[in-house]
Amino acid sequence: QVQLLESGGGSVQAGGSLRLSCVGSVVAHRSNCMGWFRQAPGKEREGVATIYINEYRTNYADSVKGRFTISRDIAKSTVYLQMNSLKAEDTAMYYCAAVAPIYGGLCPLGDEYTYWGQGTQVTVSS
Repeated sequence: QVQLLESGGGSVQAGGSLRLSCVGSVVAHRSNCMGWFRQAPGKEREGVATIYINEYRTNYADSVKGRFTISRDIAKSTVYLQMNSLKAEDTAMYYCAAVAPIYGGLCPLGDEYTYWGQGTQVTVSS
């Protein structure tokens, strides 16, 4: 059973930063895709950033490029999402996900991941 545990969410003013963490033994399985997704009230879940653990290939949604950075620490079984220059529209529940097919060398931003965490809330006030 794969478990993913997110942390690091909270409330911050626009322009601020947060770092989310996702701990899970699956991080050590290097041939895996992992990703961060978010869902705001009344909206569909959307992919934010993904990473191919073994080769450190990353993939970002256009809305977060240049502001968010996904990274991983295999020794700590953790994937991070560093979020800078936060905007009110970044407010959402953020989810960590693991294991998905890789396409063209990149992990997908679609929600075809097998395992999901419970989520951590990020609230950005303007």
